[in-house]
Amino acid sequence: MTKHISKLLAVAGLAVLALLIVALLPLFAESEEVVPQSRTEMELSFAPLVKQTSPSVVNVYTQKRVTSRVSPMEQFFSGGVAPRERVQNSLGSGVIVGADGVIVTNNHVVEGAESFRVVLSDRREYPAELVLADERTDLAVLKIDTDGAKLPTLPYADTRASQVGDLVLAIGNPFGIGQTVTSGILSATARTDVGISDYAFFLQTDAAVNPGNSGGALINTKGELVGVNTAIFSRSGGSNGIGFAIPAEMVKRVVNAAINEGSFVRPWLGLAGQTVSYDMAKAQGLDRPIGVMVTEVYEDGPADQAGLRRGDLVTDIDGREVFDEKGLKFLAAIKSPGETAELTLLRGGKKMTRNVKLAPPPGATEADVVLLDGQNVFSGARVVELSPRLAEENGLDPFQKGSGIYVHSVLRRSVARGYFRPGDIIRSVNGVQTKSVKDLKALLKPDTHTWNIELERNGHMIQGTVTL
Repeated sequence: MTKHISKLLAVAGLAVLALLIVALLPLFAESEEVVPQSRTEMELSFAPLVKQTSPSVVNVYTQKRVTSRVSPMEQFFSGGVAPRERVQNSLGSGVIVGADGVIVTNNHVVEGAESFRVVLSDRREYPAELVLADERTDLAVLKIDTDGAKLPTLPYADTRASQVGDLVLAIGNPFGIGQTVTSGILSATARTDVGISDYAFFLQTDAAVNPGNSGGALINTKGELVGVNTAIFSRSGGSNGIGFAIPAEMVKRVVNAAINEGSFVRPWLGLAGQTVSYDMAKAQGLDRPIGVMVTEVYEDGPADQAGLRRGDLVTDIDGREVFDEKGLKFLAAIKSPGETAELTLLRGGKKMTRNVKLAPPPGATEADVVLLDGQNVFSGARVVELSPRLAEENGLDPFQKGSGIYVHSVLRRSVARGYFRPGDIIRSVNGVQTKSVKDLKALLKPDTHTWNIELERNGHMIQGTVTL
């Protein structure tokens, strides 16, 4: 009898245990890793995605002539041989963004080159024409004549939706070994402190990017162009898992400007800003540093007309957070002049919005450069009046105090070559402030042989007297 009771208790215990396991199964299922349930799932790969997108990534070959210096020893033994000239070849990558042959790459891939050649993934080759090169964004646009043939393109991704952790592929031609695909994730977005460009707002990825990948595509799992690979952080020259790409929204803006306008004009907010430190945030009654503190507002500029003031704290532009002036400038630059940007700001602790109608920076441009000549110390200098627009185009401070004449360039073997450098700002001549090129020309009288010149060079004031 006792034996039967023990068996019944054992069976009952097992039944209770089984019921307990069934009840707890959902809890275990939630914590378990998902594993492939079939052979098909085990064979998942990026191959279909790569097959779809890789034809839109090309190799870009450039050529330029360089002159090699001849050493004094070589000159002596060769009887004064002339410097040697050779053709230097370089290689980068590019992305087809227009079916009619429009290709985007990095400016540093094509910089200084005299001829360009594009090789498609199917080995077709075309000579290319440089449509636009923009050093400030490090982007360039090429065009090839396909004789009517349509090329595969990559659509632009909406990078506002990109998040850290998104899967991405980098496609390019590292080290010239042929088209290569590497995978990774977005490891950061909105990187502005990289030191590559003052229009920096980079996507960061751990997908392997190496020399030769420049200008290649960074794509998402939808087959869209997230960005153009432009730089790596490396002490050895190889990939350390920190690569940077220019977001697709800036790429699209530059390409559209190149094709439709022929030049890329950056819209201007007309303000200068400062990153908010912890102490500044505390003084504003904030619990953490956010936004950009407005330090200067250009009179009658877009920000001024929209009612912004010094001391305003700009936290967002078009709903996107900003943390420094570079990010603010980037988000403004992806718009066209004439469009409106909505700035969210704090003023005296009160939140408000201001609609700023963007416009090109005012004043003289490089098209207004004048070559000075005659019997004077400025002969051979190409100069232009200093303006916010010129400052923006040359990476200068558009809020520089005082007027002056900007030395754009200096001709070789000219009188001015011995006294001036590109980038100098001439403040006064013989005690007269030079506010315009007309003012400067008026001082270049034939009977004048001595010039007392005050100029600014690399932020330092220099004063001296030249007699010819």
